[in-house]
Formats: sequence, C-alpha cells, structure tokens
Amino acid sequence: MKKHGGTTPNALLGLLSLGPMSGYDIRQLISQSIGHFWSESYGQIYPGLKRLAAAGLVEKKTERQKGKPDRHLYSLTVAGREHLRDWLKLPVVYEVPRSELLLKLFFGGQVSPAISREHVEAYLERHLGALKVYGAMTKALKRDHADDPALPYWLMTLSMGRHNSAAMVKWCRETLKELERFESPKKRRQ
Repeated sequence: MKKHGGTTPNALLGLLSLGPMSGYDIRQLISQSIGHFWSESYGQIYPGLKRLAAAGLVEKKTERQKGKPDRHLYSLTVAGREHLRDWLKLPVVYEVPRSELLLKLFFGGQVSPAISREHVEAYLERHLGALKVYGAMTKALKRDHADDPALPYWLMTLSMGRHNSAAMVKWCRETLKELERFESPKKRRQ
C-alpha cells in the first residue's frame, strides 16, 4: 500500500479511530456523519478494509453469532493510527467539484427556462431540508456527546454544511428570479 494512497483508506482509518466496527457499522456511520460531505459505498468499504488489513493498518476480529453470519470487526493497529496521523498532517488536495445541476444550467439555453427552474427549485428544497437536518444534528451532538473531545471538530464540519446550504438557498432564490425573466409572460401568470 502506498504511504498515503487515496482518500478511501484514510477515511476508513479515520472512522475506525472512533472504535472497532464492521463494514456494515462503517457504512451506517458514514450515512449519519461524514456522508454529508464524503461518500463511500459498500463496493469501496470492504475491499478497502481488506487492503488495510493486508497492509497491517487494521486488524480483523471475527465474532461468531448464533443463527447469523459471522461479524467481522476491524480496529486500528498502532501502524494504522500513525498512518492516519501522517495523512492528517498533509496539505489538503483540492478537487474540482462536479455538479450536474450546474452542467445542465450552463447548457440550459437549449431547453425551456421552465426546465431549469424545476431543477433549481428541487435543489432549493434539498438545501432547505439540509438546513433542518444540520440544525437537528447539531442539537443531538451537543446533547449526546457534550464531553467528547472530538465534538468541536464535528461541529465545525456541520457548520460548513450549514453555511454551504444557506449560501445555496440564497443562490437558488437569485437564480429563480433570473430564470423568471426568461420565461414567457403567459408562463409567469400560471
């Protein structure tokens, strides 16, 4: 395994720094935490865990379960924790974001403005919903993890999500006003 190769192994090491977990546990935790800004599928998690185990960065313990499949728990090794710390010290690699919405909006002149409006309205609803989720998550974290030393860092990521969604709500509203100008007078009256 390369010294710091790829973000999937490092994301898995970071999650395992919270405690031993199965691949299923990791997937569940992703959906409740980093899944708001980072995506890992089962197809990435299980091969990633296998590679990390082969590299000696995690160890696998099998728990036998009566009437159920065996449960494989992974935990960080000393080398895995060191690898994670080394990766956390590296400069962040900037990645160009991909947005199908912006791609469709860029080429929106090829279709009716109403189609672009529908896309932007759906995006607006998504971010209004996200603002509610971020608010609820912040309250739950403060209530359930008040003494956890990682809490301020978790709240920082939520804060960025909240700020991003608030900015997207503002952008959506501005864009919808602009799109209204392109729609026919008949359509605007509907």
